[in-house]
Amino acid sequence: MEALILYFVLFFPGVYSGGLPGVETIPFSLLRELGRTLTYTAPSLALLWYLVTDKKGFSSLRQIRLRKPDLLTLGICLPGLIIISLFVSLLAWLLSARLGIPSPPRVEGPVNAPGWIVLVFSCLGTGYLEESYFRYYLLTKFENHLPNAIFRIALSTILFSLCHMYEGPWGILNAVLAGVLLSVLFVKYKSLHGIAWAHGAYNIFVYAMGILGA
Repeated sequence: MEALILYFVLFFPGVYSGGLPGVETIPFSLLRELGRTLTYTAPSLALLWYLVTDKKGFSSLRQIRLRKPDLLTLGICLPGLIIISLFVSLLAWLLSARLGIPSPPRVEGPVNAPGWIVLVFSCLGTGYLEESYFRYYLLTKFENHLPNAIFRIALSTILFSLCHMYEGPWGILNAVLAGVLLSVLFVKYKSLHGIAWAHGAYNIFVYAMGILGA
């Protein structure tokens, strides 16, 4: 029940999406990103980690210390996420008009240094928040109830993909494939930092592509 409540409070589809179905471009706003980071991402991450530690206090977060697998996971995950994104983008380019499916919205990146600084912190915060819940929290909390990792990965991926409904069918497909990759890597290496860094870096990559008009 706790996991379900957290999902609807923190990740209910469309609430913190940054866009709506059918929107072609999501403009970048420094004030919006800064406000979202300070009023949503940071408090949500603090609440989530408080629950992850079974309310024993943040000192117990030392168990999530940096380890060698974090760098390995980052090195595997980031290229994987980029390849998935490029593959889905290619499918969208080839099939959107033919199938009558709208293309995913293009995100606009910042145009100055302060904007990029805010964006980096925002993307890393989002990476940690989503990976802390969808991978670390769900995949460990349900380990006893769902011993088969495949079912836990499926649950995590379904909930993760629903949060990307605003990106349309192609965005959901991208989220499904990315969710499977992130979940499999977490189950194998138990690395929160590696997948969170990769997730954040991938989000920055998406904004950079928006600048280039990709």
